[in-house]
Amino acid sequence: MTSIAVQPISTDSESASTLTVEPLSGYTGAEIGGVDLADDLSEEVIARIRQALLTWKVVFFRDQSIGHAEQIAFARRFGKLTPAHPYEENPPEGFPEILPIDSRRYTNLYGRKRTSYDNSWHTDVTALVNPPAFSILRADILPPYGGDTAWTNLVAAYENLPDRLRDFVDTLDAEHTFDNRAASGSARAAVVDSKPLRTFHPVVRVHPETGERALFVSPGFTRKAQNLRGLGPRLSSHLLEALWEEATRTEYTVRFRWRPGSVAFWDNRATSHLAIPDAGHLGHDRVLYRVTIEGDVPRGVDGRESESLEGDPFLGS
Repeated sequence: MTSIAVQPISTDSESASTLTVEPLSGYTGAEIGGVDLADDLSEEVIARIRQALLTWKVVFFRDQSIGHAEQIAFARRFGKLTPAHPYEENPPEGFPEILPIDSRRYTNLYGRKRTSYDNSWHTDVTALVNPPAFSILRADILPPYGGDTAWTNLVAAYENLPDRLRDFVDTLDAEHTFDNRAASGSARAAVVDSKPLRTFHPVVRVHPETGERALFVSPGFTRKAQNLRGLGPRLSSHLLEALWEEATRTEYTVRFRWRPGSVAFWDNRATSHLAIPDAGHLGHDRVLYRVTIEGDVPRGVDGRESESLEGDPFLGS
């Protein structure tokens, strides 16, 4: 299988010429410099950011001074923004696109300090029939240490599987379900139970922009069902576990240390990420803000589309 190479975009624009892209690992992640996300960026700069994102799967910006409005304006340059989350009922006033990733909220939900709703590897909201294409996360309140986030490159994971295993997993579909982890009887649990999300996705999806093939299984959303169509729960569980051991090999990952002014921007179609749960026990708060960009319905290697079992597409404006 040959991936489609993404070619660099050349430009003589002064604004684009200040942009730098510094890879952070062999497969995944790059830091972009020379850009102020509060500016009205040129089409050339946006194209170069998109190019770096497609190549490195997640890109990072440092020393940014932006708020909700600027984050939303920047994100809109890359597609339609969705509401904050299918189950978010209390976004910041006036900013329905913003999802707070707020340790103080999780303390209320779980009765103990933790820094993220999902402390497992996951791709955002894959229980939807059209999971987000991109996510952008900006730092606000940070612990003095800990609370990093890691990403893994699901294209690299797929491409380095043995040929015969690639041929097999190309044919499989996995059930993704939104697993209600809120306390029983809570308002959050009632909301999730009232609007179930469940979808069969191809285990290998074809990236709609690059043509690359990526593993598309997510422990955060496949752990409950443990269902690969036609294999049953026992075989499904073993195979999913094996794929995830491969997908999260250290060489495919990058670990990002948040600092004030940090922004992460990732391709949800080619990555999974992990909020590393090493800060909640310290008693420090961690608050970040996320926006997501509307995604397409995944397609498998043979062109088959994902199949929604429960729930509607999640659309932007």
